[in-house]
Amino acid sequence: MLTCSEVLAELSNYLDNEVSAELRQGLEEHLKDCPNCWVLFDTTRKTIQIFRGTEPYPLPEGLHDKLQEALRKRMEQDPPGQN
Repeated sequence: MLTCSEVLAELSNYLDNEVSAELRQGLEEHLKDCPNCWVLFDTTRKTIQIFRGTEPYPLPEGLHDKLQEALRKRMEQDPPGQN
């Protein structure tokens, strides 16, 4: 049987239907027997369903450029892999 950590690591792939039949069976068995993982799975699944049915909210004018500039500055200060 899969551990809770293994289920959490594969949850996104499971919800995207990107797991093998064997892994799917293991995940479903675990979810059936583990109420904590099932709640996390069910909440995540419902959240995805809600957001798939909504339209993107437009950013206020100029915010996109401000965010890009802030990200650029942050990357210059602390490049990925340098932590």
